[in-house]
Amino acid sequence: MKPAPFRMERPRDIAGATALLATGGDGAKAMVGAQSLGPMLNLRLATPELIVDLTGIDALRTVREEPGHMVYGALITHADVEDGRVPDVGAHILRRVAGGIAYRAVRNRGTMGGSLAHADPAADWVNALSALGADVEIAGPAGIRRLALGDFLTGALSTALEAGEILVAVRVPKVPASARFGYVKHCRKVGEFAHAIGAVLVDPAAGTCRALMGAIDAPPLVFPDAALLFGVRIDAGFAARFDATVADAALTAAGLDDAVDRHVHVEVLRRAAVQAANLFTETRSAA
Repeated sequence: MKPAPFRMERPRDIAGATALLATGGDGAKAMVGAQSLGPMLNLRLATPELIVDLTGIDALRTVREEPGHMVYGALITHADVEDGRVPDVGAHILRRVAGGIAYRAVRNRGTMGGSLAHADPAADWVNALSALGADVEIAGPAGIRRLALGDFLTGALSTALEAGEILVAVRVPKVPASARFGYVKHCRKVGEFAHAIGAVLVDPAAGTCRALMGAIDAPPLVFPDAALLFGVRIDAGFAARFDATVADAALTAAGLDDAVDRHVHVEVLRRAAVQAANLFTETRSAA
């Protein structure tokens, strides 16, 4: 099957892109790496009248540093992160996530912004960046606005983008040197979308912990304060106190009725916690 006929425009600036999308309305789609939109076009799951190709907008390829944050342009590719062409927010945190996305050919073209805008619940950036507490910058006819990623992701394959708006940047908090990030996903084979994702960002020095369970056919289930998952106290031995019943109850409340499915998600989260704890051990051994 081939795509239905469509018109393509390639603007050179953000204002031109948002104007085209606003004029095109529901019949217009923005495109960047096309790793998700391309197959949808071929299968005619998407039949836009106008495709606005954003890859000619150099402003979307920039990276800037702000106090406490790194800000990545929407066109930063997975490979840019994996290969270290852009700075990480901590010691091999985003690079580790990027290196596990699909296959190298996909990572060469797929983009951070495109992944978030597509909002697949099993996508790595959707989950890893939610666990890290990122937010997004959105440009539209009314100017620039900023949303926390949890507010941007409104459902499976659904976002808060309005007519004429595009995601232009992702703001990711820097991770303190005292913190560690565990990120584990369960796939049937390498390169597939995950069936369960667990992430844990823990900083015993500050006594803080943030956790996530993702790939649940909805926006990720985030625990901004995950102390209850680990026996209230957050220290170097936190992973050994992981309370599976708390995680299971949260999944049940989120609508996951299948006990086996919940077990897989809970186990993946436990492994993410163990991975983060092991990183502390490795660091102390190296010292």
